[in-house]
Amino acid sequence: MPASSLFDLTGKTALITGGTGWLGTALSDILAHAGANVVVASRDQDRAQARASSLPCSPPQQHYAVTLDHMDPVSLDAGFADAVQRAGKLDILVNNGLEACGKDLTNVTFDEFLRHQGNTAGYFCLSRHFRNHIVERNASGNIVMLGSMYGLVGSYPDAYSGVAPFSPVAYHAHKGGTLQLVRHLAIYWARDKVRVNALSPGPFPNVGIPEEMRRRLTERSPMLRMGRPDELQGPLLLLTSDAGSYITGHNLVVDGGWTAW
Repeated sequence: MPASSLFDLTGKTALITGGTGWLGTALSDILAHAGANVVVASRDQDRAQARASSLPCSPPQQHYAVTLDHMDPVSLDAGFADAVQRAGKLDILVNNGLEACGKDLTNVTFDEFLRHQGNTAGYFCLSRHFRNHIVERNASGNIVMLGSMYGLVGSYPDAYSGVAPFSPVAYHAHKGGTLQLVRHLAIYWARDKVRVNALSPGPFPNVGIPEEMRRRLTERSPMLRMGRPDELQGPLLLLTSDAGSYITGHNLVVDGGWTAW
């Protein structure tokens, strides 16, 4: 295939949760730039609609907005059904949404820790809906779940000490569980023509973090800088396009070398 065709998503439809957020904005952008019809899912319909309306669009390409909270089973089921009804079909699922937990290992409660693992359950239930949709259509599909370097390694306490709460322990458990979920589903669904992979960012801090914490994290990075959201765009295209047609069960780490220490 010509190189330009390998990453082409023309005619494909992608559902992305958390498509209005820090990383979701960049991920939804590249799906649209690659030619996909994009369904932006958010807990806030107005935000989802504003994001969908701002995406690059060349007819017959179309973008859609749905309300979907993956932490709420009723909303999850209804949001997925709405996405299929509006777009007609889905070929790609990007599980990117996250309900955060701001408590660290010193003060998180049992219920707060337990609730955060609902993110993993939401990823699974959406993935199962997607897999069933693909099988019913006798089609093929791709699932990408957002992992994290913190699903692979622990964090440095001195990067946070005195300037921010320690990296939330519930988040580490969720992301580690996400990576194992990817491996498990990839094996079971390979014969259903559904590829399942993880995309794990390294340090991609939002603009609101304390500058001292940013400085400390930068010093720990082999590349001596933080990641930019657009640096996840190429890796996402690899996993969702024909360029990655023989990749499943894989965790693609984009961390500037952090986990190579």
